[in-house]
Amino acid sequence: MRTRLLFFSEAVTLAHLGRPLALASSLDPQRYESTLACDDRYRSILDQAPISSISISSISSERFMAALAQGRPLYDDLTLEKYVQQDLALIDSLRPDIVIGDFRLSLSVSARLRKIPYLAITNAYWSPYARQRYIAPVLPFTGLTGPTLATILFRLVRPLAFALHTLPMNRVRRHHGLPSLGADLRRVYTDADYTLYADVPELFPTHDLPAHHRYLGPILWSPPVARPPWWNQLPSDKPLIYLTLGSSGANDLLPSIIHACADLPVCLMVAGAGTEPQTGMPGNVYWADYLPGIEAAARSSLVICNGGSPTSQQALAAGVPVIGIASNLDQMLNMRAILAKGAGHLLRADSFRPEALRKHVFEMLDDPRPTERAREIRDWFARYPAPERFARLLEEIVPR
Repeated sequence: MRTRLLFFSEAVTLAHLGRPLALASSLDPQRYESTLACDDRYRSILDQAPISSISISSISSERFMAALAQGRPLYDDLTLEKYVQQDLALIDSLRPDIVIGDFRLSLSVSARLRKIPYLAITNAYWSPYARQRYIAPVLPFTGLTGPTLATILFRLVRPLAFALHTLPMNRVRRHHGLPSLGADLRRVYTDADYTLYADVPELFPTHDLPAHHRYLGPILWSPPVARPPWWNQLPSDKPLIYLTLGSSGANDLLPSIIHACADLPVCLMVAGAGTEPQTGMPGNVYWADYLPGIEAAARSSLVICNGGSPTSQQALAAGVPVIGIASNLDQMLNMRAILAKGAGHLLRADSFRPEALRKHVFEMLDDPRPTERAREIRDWFARYPAPERFARLLEEIVPR
């Protein structure tokens, strides 16, 4: 009999769909019966997947991004309780042996109520066992104070802010007779029977890691889109730059970024991710709504993105350095580690200046060291093949 796996995707960004979809699709279908629960907003992708899918609801991406931008809790009690009831109905219907979630925080309640092993996919920079020096994300006050003062203030208020963000989850857990997760938001984000980091310890080290917290390795995935007509017609005498700000970046900056690179001796491949292309596009710019990101990163000399882990990992897995134009805390934490290793630069979306981007593009194309550091990280990634490590963990939980 096959082991029944139920994957949950919180579809507020494409990354939270891509990672569970990549893992589920990598498993032996003779051993595992996998189902992915996801909001229908990604139905076009789900219908092309090699596994079955079922519909659940997630809050809108717009609501999620607005809460991030304002520094408000991402979920209230009512939403989390609605999620719990959806989870329970699906678990009771499909009767899985294991549930796996990517930012589906309600599984911290629902899986425990049904006493089913729960695996959570997350990033190591959210681990309670990681030491962090936080950088202020883009918040309403950061434009007034400037980044230096904003970071000082953020570090002072961060413990209180994290505590406030835990209140909805802890109230829902208390309602269902489960103990509090405490006042550290990182414990809410990582609570599970097994917590799986889609990272490597060389880039995101932790300390005193318990046995049920595991490094899985980067989970590489890009949407199944066709290559654009210009894919095989790109000039070969110029460095290629892959530009995408994804589903959670400051896409209003795309015109400024393109303008900054318009007269550079480079070729710019742009994935607009739903953004309308400019009129009068410069001659060195090649535009598509979406691109096969893994391939685009691999053929580039430099990747410019929002600083989040999905695209930056695509770049680093190919040994390509990254410029991250970051807004939220997740992106800041990811890029801070890449910057520390010398494989990229971090620019803030709220203080973006085209001339600063041009400077970093010149530096990173002329200086071999960022590429050398990126290739070192590529070698680290190669030692952590996420699909294989995930399959071994499943065998550990459910022996043959």
